[in-house]
Amino acid sequence: GSEVFRVKKSNHSKKIVKQLKKEYKEDLEKSGCVKQDIKSDAPPQSAVAIKEEVTSTAGSEQGEEEMEVDSADEQEEEARGQGGLAHSQVSKSKNTGATFNTLSSLGSLRPGEIPDAAFIHAARKRRQLARELGGDTPLVETDTPKKGLVGEDQDASDDEDEEEKRIRFSGVKNKSQRQKIAEEIGIEGSDDEALDTGQDEEVSRWEQEQIRKGISIPQVQSNQPEDNTVYYQNSYESQPYGSSYSMPFTYSTVAPQTGKPTGRADNGSVHYGAPISDLTPVSIDLVKKRLHDRLSQMCASHNANAKRYKQIEEDLAASESTIQQLEGSSNDNADQYKFLQEMRGYVGDLLDCFSEKVPAVLELEAAMHQLLRQRASRLVQRRQDDIKDESSEFASLSNKAVMAPNLDSFGRDRTAYQEHGRQRRIAEREARRTRRRQAREQNGKRAEHKEGLSSDDEETSTDITSFNMERDRIIRECKKVFEDAVEDFHSLDCIKSHFEVWRRDYADCYRDAYIGLCLPKLFNPLVRLQLIAWNPLEAQCANFEYMLWFESLLFYGFEEHSTLQRGDGDISLLPAIVEKVILSKLTVLAEQAWDPLSSSQTANLVGFIHRLIKGYPTVLHGDNRYTQELLKTIVLRTRRTLDEDVFLPLYPKNVLENKNSGPYLFYQRQFWSCVKLLGNILQWEGILSSSCLRDLALDSTLNRYILSALQTTDTGEDNAQKCQKVVECLPVQWFSGIKGQQTLPQLEPFCRYLTHLASSLHRSSLGGSDVERRTAK
Repeated sequence: GSEVFRVKKSNHSKKIVKQLKKEYKEDLEKSGCVKQDIKSDAPPQSAVAIKEEVTSTAGSEQGEEEMEVDSADEQEEEARGQGGLAHSQVSKSKNTGATFNTLSSLGSLRPGEIPDAAFIHAARKRRQLARELGGDTPLVETDTPKKGLVGEDQDASDDEDEEEKRIRFSGVKNKSQRQKIAEEIGIEGSDDEALDTGQDEEVSRWEQEQIRKGISIPQVQSNQPEDNTVYYQNSYESQPYGSSYSMPFTYSTVAPQTGKPTGRADNGSVHYGAPISDLTPVSIDLVKKRLHDRLSQMCASHNANAKRYKQIEEDLAASESTIQQLEGSSNDNADQYKFLQEMRGYVGDLLDCFSEKVPAVLELEAAMHQLLRQRASRLVQRRQDDIKDESSEFASLSNKAVMAPNLDSFGRDRTAYQEHGRQRRIAEREARRTRRRQAREQNGKRAEHKEGLSSDDEETSTDITSFNMERDRIIRECKKVFEDAVEDFHSLDCIKSHFEVWRRDYADCYRDAYIGLCLPKLFNPLVRLQLIAWNPLEAQCANFEYMLWFESLLFYGFEEHSTLQRGDGDISLLPAIVEKVILSKLTVLAEQAWDPLSSSQTANLVGFIHRLIKGYPTVLHGDNRYTQELLKTIVLRTRRTLDEDVFLPLYPKNVLENKNSGPYLFYQRQFWSCVKLLGNILQWEGILSSSCLRDLALDSTLNRYILSALQTTDTGEDNAQKCQKVVECLPVQWFSGIKGQQTLPQLEPFCRYLTHLASSLHRSSLGGSDVERRTAK
C-alpha cells in the first residue's frame, strides 16, 4: 500500500479534530445517503480536472487572501484536515458536487470585506479538499487501510485524551530552525524527520509564501511558470561564498524537469530540481579589501577595548583606594563617635552642675557688690552731712531770716537730738582732718596742700572691722561652692583639657560645633567666682592677668611648633572673657562703688581702662556693646555727683575778708573740692568723647560753679592761683588746632574773667612798690 502523510497534532488540534469528526457524522446522518460502492478505478481525467481547478483557484486567486484571513487558524486547519482524512476519503465521491458548488461561491468576496463564519468554514473545506485531491493517491482507499486508519485514529484519540489529562513536566528542548518555521506556518511536528517525509510540492510552495509574508523578504522575480518553487538558501551547506562577510542572502528559482513532471515517486517521496544559484563574482581585490576593512574594524575595536581596559584599571585602583580609605575612616569614625558620646555625657553633666552652682556664684557676687555699695554710700552720705552741717552753721551770715522751730509729733523740738548728732559728726570730721594734716606734715606736703583737695574717705575702725568680716565671709563661701563637686567639673584645667583633646583630635568636628563661641560662656561662672573679691578701684587690687584663670586659659589650644591661624576662633577666648566678665563687673562697680570725687579711685579706674584699651583693642572700642554700657554708666555717675555732691556757698565780701574765719575756710574747702572734681573729670580724656567731656568739665563744672565763685570774690593773688590751677587741669590737646587769640566756645567766659583779673592786678600794682609790681606780673 501507499504511505499516508500524518502530522502529529497538539492538544488544541486534537480538540478541533474531534469537533470536525462530530460535525462530519452529523452531516452524514442528515444527508442519509452515503455511497459505499465507489469504484477504485475512477476516470483520471475527473481527478485531474478537480485538482487543476482547486490548485488554480487556491494558488492564483484567493490563496493569499485566505491565508491572510485565516493566518491565525492555520495550525488548527492543518490538524483538522489531517484528522478527518480517513473519513473524508470515504465520502469524496458523494460530496464532490456539493463541494464544487460551495467553492464557486468563494470568489464573491470583495477586497476589504470581512468574511462571515460560513465563508470561513467553506474556505477551510476547500483547502482540505485541495490537499486531499492534490497528490497521486487514489481518492478512495481500500477497506483494509481504511479500517486500519480508523483504528489508529481511535487509538490515537484515546491516547490523546489521556495525554490531555496528564500534565507534561518534560523539559523544553531547543527547536531547530525548520521546526520554528514549521510552527509559524502551522505544521505540527515533533522532529525534522516528520517534516521531511511528508512534504509535497503544494506544502513547499505554501511554506515559501508564509515565510515571505512573515519576514517581509521581497520575492525574487523570475520568468518561470506559476507553479515553480522558490528555494530559500539559508542552510549551512547551501550558503554562497561571502555570506560570512555580511553578504545578503540570495534567492533562486528551481526549474521543473522537462522529461518528467514533478510529483511523488514510487515510494511517496517528493523530488526537487537542482537549485541554481547566481553568485556574485568574487575577486582577490574584493576579498583583500574586505579583509582590510575587517582588520581596520578589529583594530579600532581593539583600541577601544584597550582604552576601556585602561579606564577600568584606573577605576579599580581608585575603588581600592576608596575602600582602604573608607576602611580606615570607619575606625576613625567609630572612635570619633565614641569620643563625641563621651563628650556629650560630660558636657551634659557639666551643665547640670553649673545649673546648680551658678545661682550660688551670682548670689555671692551680688553680696560683694552690695557690701561695696554700702561702704560707698556711707562715705557719700557722711560727706553730704558734713556739707549740710557747715552750711547750716554759717547760713545765718548770709540769711537773716528767723527759722521756725522744728517740732515732732509729741511737741518736742527736733533740734535737740539733731544738735547732738551734729556735734558728733563735727568731732569726727575734725579728728579726720587733724590726722590728715599730721600725715602731710610728716611727708613735707603741708605748704602746697589746699583744704578740700584731700578725699575724705577715711573710715572708723568699727566700719572697717564690719566690712572686713563680711568680706571674709563671702570669700569663705566662694571656696565652698564647688567643694562637693568632682575636680573635672570645677577646675578650669580639667575642663579645658577635655576640649583641647577634642580640638586636637577632631578639629573639623570641633569647628563645626562652634565650640570657640561656647567656651567664653562655659568658663564665665568659674572666672566670675575668682573675681568676686577683685576691685580695680582699690590701689592694692591684683592684676587679673596674673590670676590663675588667666594663666590657665592664656595658651588654650596652643601647641608647641604650631602657628596660629587667622580664622581660629579660640584666639578670641580671652578677649571674649574680658568683654563679658571684666567689662560687666567694671560697669557694676562704676555705678555702685565708684566715687567721682575720689581722686585715687578715679585714677585707678582710668588707669585700668587705659590698660584694657591698649591690651584688648578689639574689645574696648566705640562699637562694642559692653564698652558703650560702661562709658554710659561713667557719665551718668559723674552727672549725679555734680548734682548732689557739689556745693559752693556765696558769702558777702566782708565775711570773706577774715581768712581765719569759719565761713572763709568752708568756702575755700568747697571751691578746691570743685577744682578737684574738674581735674577728675578731665582725667577721662581719651576715653570719653570730646563733646561729652567738655559738657561735663566746662559747662557743668567750670562755668556753673568755679567761675561763679571767682566772680563773687575780690580780685587778688588768691584768685590768680586758683585760675592757674584750673588752667593746669585743661588738656593740651584741646588747644592744638586753635590759632591766634581764639579759644573754645565754652572757655570764653573764663577768658574774659582772666582778662579782668589781669587788668585789676595791673591797676592795683601801679601805686605800689617794685616788689608788688613784680608779684602782680
